[in-house]
Amino acid sequence: MASKLPQLHAKVSSAAKHGCAFYKQLLEQNKQYIQEPPTAERCQLLANQLLYTRLASIPNRCESFWKEVESLKNLMKNKQEFNIENAGLVALFGLECFAWFCGGEIIGRGFTVTGYSV
Repeated sequence: MASKLPQLHAKVSSAAKHGCAFYKQLLEQNKQYIQEPPTAERCQLLANQLLYTRLASIPNRCESFWKEVESLKNLMKNKQEFNIENAGLVALFGLECFAWFCGGEIIGRGFTVTGYSV
């Protein structure tokens, strides 16, 4: 075990060197998104702006949702207009919802497909 310690130390120091380079490169590539001055107070201000901006968008989201519900009601009233194209779109949407559900379940299980760790 003691003979593996120098190897482990070399790997950790190498990762630290490359980690700093990656961090600097990432900041350089995305400098247009960095707010000056980068302080904790500025971060808190941006977090509050994001929260309240999302809260302000709720009425628009609700309005869009109810428009979709109305269009679905109209589609159900006029079943003659329901054709193969619409059925395919509904099937694809259902398949996408199921795929997102399965992905969420796999993530929730800790990225295992077999089952939950109990």
